[in-house]
Amino acid sequence: MRYLKLINILCVGGLFAIANTASAQTDSIKYNHQESFGPITWPVTGQGTRSNAGKPSPTYWQNRADYQIKATLNEGKDTTITGEVTITYTNNSPDQLDYLWLQLDQNLFKPDSRGAAVTPYTGDRFDVRGFSRGGYHISSVEVTYKGETYKVTPVITDARMQLRLNAPMDGKGEKISVKINYDFAIPFYGADRMGRKKFKQGYVYEIAQWYPRMCVYDDVEGWNTLPYMGLGEFYCEYGDFDYYVTAPANMVVVGSGDLQNPEEVLSPAQLSRMAEAKSSDKTVMLIKQNEVGKSSTRPFKGSLTWHYKMLNSRDVAFGASDAFIWDAARVNFPSGRKGIAMSAYPVESAGVDSWGRSTEYLKNSMEIYSKAYFEYPWNSAVNVSGVALGMEYPGAIFCLGGLKKGQLWGDVTHEIGHNWFPMIVGSNERKYMWMDEGFNTFINEYASQQFNKGEYNDTTKQAQRILGQYRNSKDPLMTAPEAIGLNDYGQYYVKTALGMDILRNVVLGPDRFDYAFHEYIKNWAFKHPLPYDLFRAMNDASGEDLNWFWKGWFTTTWKIDQAITGVKYVDDNAANGSLITITNNEKMAMPVDLKITQANGKVETLHLPVNVWQRGGVWTFKYPSTSKIKLMVIDPEHELPDVNLKNNVYYGE
Repeated sequence: MRYLKLINILCVGGLFAIANTASAQTDSIKYNHQESFGPITWPVTGQGTRSNAGKPSPTYWQNRADYQIKATLNEGKDTTITGEVTITYTNNSPDQLDYLWLQLDQNLFKPDSRGAAVTPYTGDRFDVRGFSRGGYHISSVEVTYKGETYKVTPVITDARMQLRLNAPMDGKGEKISVKINYDFAIPFYGADRMGRKKFKQGYVYEIAQWYPRMCVYDDVEGWNTLPYMGLGEFYCEYGDFDYYVTAPANMVVVGSGDLQNPEEVLSPAQLSRMAEAKSSDKTVMLIKQNEVGKSSTRPFKGSLTWHYKMLNSRDVAFGASDAFIWDAARVNFPSGRKGIAMSAYPVESAGVDSWGRSTEYLKNSMEIYSKAYFEYPWNSAVNVSGVALGMEYPGAIFCLGGLKKGQLWGDVTHEIGHNWFPMIVGSNERKYMWMDEGFNTFINEYASQQFNKGEYNDTTKQAQRILGQYRNSKDPLMTAPEAIGLNDYGQYYVKTALGMDILRNVVLGPDRFDYAFHEYIKNWAFKHPLPYDLFRAMNDASGEDLNWFWKGWFTTTWKIDQAITGVKYVDDNAANGSLITITNNEKMAMPVDLKITQANGKVETLHLPVNVWQRGGVWTFKYPSTSKIKLMVIDPEHELPDVNLKNNVYYGE
């Protein structure tokens, strides 16, 4: 706006004459202070396992699943995985369990799956259509408990499998063993999370959701059995993984965790180069481009079994191919511990502007996140180029083969960032997608600022642009992934990250925010936090009641519209001070940053707390001006997604 109509203001002290009050402004205001600041009660667990301070209480418990997996990759017309998984399940709950629930995620690809049924006929990113050989074939299930071994006939419902026990399983540390023999055909496009793709020198297999795994039984909902339908990701128990992958001898198999038998599966040259890479901050080639496909590179016959271990993880994944270029570099963790970052990719992905820098991106991301948030707890990570656009697993990520430069950096730092959310902080992705995608997107911003002096840092971001396309969404962030609008799930990423930026930069300040966020990460590492644990943790550690923020940003679709609606000089003399009226037109409350430029050249930015809106949507305050106000701007740094920027500006006479 060019000019604002000046409003005569009521002064409580009686020093100024009154012509009109600002009450007329309230007619168009949607804001209701009782909605934002009225009483609110977050849910609590019935067992008292989570404290009011947002921490696990002394009575918190969590079940555990340890896996031994032996699988074979069988190439052919229908390339398959055949496997045997033995799960040692520990029931740390106080409850007896009459049955167990497992996830059968490959059943998403059965033609009659729920995921296929709810896929639009026009398709979507996950494009779950199903295929004739899709899904698990369970050949046998055997249970061992208290010395008794017996077969179980599984009850399979879509992507879940129930095992009804002969006798209840006791709690408080009791263990049960479940042995399952299975196979499945590898889909070409596995919902953008796994699959196979033919490249010039061979197929690249990205293998995930490749073994039946335990559903989570937690202190909040008991068994978590929401089906896998495509968009909603995973909720898994922690445990140790000991897995073996048998594949054709000409293939390289890279995966989550530490390779246990390098001498059996690597050539002498690869062993030597691997040792060099573990001591090098620069990328070392393990298999060079001109070595791919040569018998000297893979001097083995028949098949080989690759043995990996990963401790205290919630999942594992692997990549396999005879077309891999393979490289690696050392990772330096804050404690002084060393690790290794690797990349495996076909010749189509090679190049100094593409996957030739993948390991550099991976290494630096791991070091940045370890220093800033929580030290990466495992020893290795690998990035695999293939059919998946971008997908994350503990210690293994899949990125699209054709990405270059900043796009590849963004994909790598995002997918490995997921090793902090939700692989370390183990939230329920299937219900609360924003807790992993959004927090990860938030920390990605700071990685991009730090990597290589900001090589790929985006300095053009503005809140209005970031949130613009989701402004009319009818679904708040707390909506479960399978219930959100088909075009709206991107807000899980950007609206959450923007909210965390606002909380850090506008509401709390970096010091208080960073301390509280670190406390949340530390207390919930390798555990299962709820949104309400986050809300309580941030409130408690920052010393601020942020319920107005959590409610407005995460549970509603409220908008922000802060406006300058009046200026009057005391006794008509700017040297005596100014009375400035601001209005909160929309439902969302936020602090107000107001940059004021006086005619005498003085410039300052006022920071008004959100509390100015606690009693209503109009606030008048006295500013100690010494000359006329030339210009005022609300939110000068564009931190807030204000829906009407025109009323954020005041031009003086």
